[in-house]
Amino acid sequence: MRLLTFTTGSPAGGPVDPAPRLGAERDGLVHDLAALAAHAGVRIPPDLLSLVQAGPAALDVVRALLGGALPGHAVHRIEDVRLCAPHRPGKIIGVGLNYVEHVAESSRSLDTDKELPPRPVLFSKPATAVTGPGAPVLHNGDLTAQLDWECELAVVIGRTAFRVSEEAAYEHVFGYSIVNDISARDQRRSGQWFFSKGQDSYAPFGPVVVTADEIPDPMALDLDLRVNGVTKQKSNTRHMLFPIARLIADISSGVTLEPGDVIATGSPSGVGAGMVPPEFLVPGDTVEATVERIGTLTNPVVDAR
Repeated sequence: MRLLTFTTGSPAGGPVDPAPRLGAERDGLVHDLAALAAHAGVRIPPDLLSLVQAGPAALDVVRALLGGALPGHAVHRIEDVRLCAPHRPGKIIGVGLNYVEHVAESSRSLDTDKELPPRPVLFSKPATAVTGPGAPVLHNGDLTAQLDWECELAVVIGRTAFRVSEEAAYEHVFGYSIVNDISARDQRRSGQWFFSKGQDSYAPFGPVVVTADEIPDPMALDLDLRVNGVTKQKSNTRHMLFPIARLIADISSGVTLEPGDVIATGSPSGVGAGMVPPEFLVPGDTVEATVERIGTLTNPVVDAR
């Protein structure tokens, strides 16, 4: 399933309901799951995070709803709704230097170690950094002149994971999405990345969460990123230095992963800081991050001052 969060209201000026709603997308149509549940006389969790936390039985109810009759009032054209971030994760764990070519470009442009890291390089983004499809990435010229992009496959945790083996790691995955790991390169502080990567709007997330059953091999997905239509990043998840199972095992060795938590699995090469000369985002730019089988996450860059 392709699950999402949306608000209703047509760009042409139709009625607007600002309350976020849980939906599923199929063939360009958004199905309002709460409306479907009410029509069928069943109850489902009211939002995506609650659905993830409720476990497989709740997901089975949603599948059954989508397999039945679909009343017209519960279906919207995707262009007639506004997509939001799928949910607000309790934790966003970022992975740095997880593609070999990015390790090389970072050592040249960002003064990181040129040697491949022996273990995953981890950092966090706060939930306040999350923003949704179409929402602005905030460029504050008082804080940065080096606003950068990073297209990343996002792993959404579905079951509590603590001290999980690599062999059991995928049993704890709910699904997959996209995170654009926006970074203010000139706000790294004594090697610490939190402020560089954690400011408001620095975690565009979405547009959907695709359940794990629909992506049998997440380690073979093309991903690319474009700025103003020009391709900057192009790679495949098979080039990760530490694959998803290793990441889950390593993180959960000391940190409990909870349902709804997101792991941003790292960026391939092609970031702005690695360009010759360097290129960075400025107000007026549009950045599009695409991951195969998931979709495209598009965000404008706006002046925050």
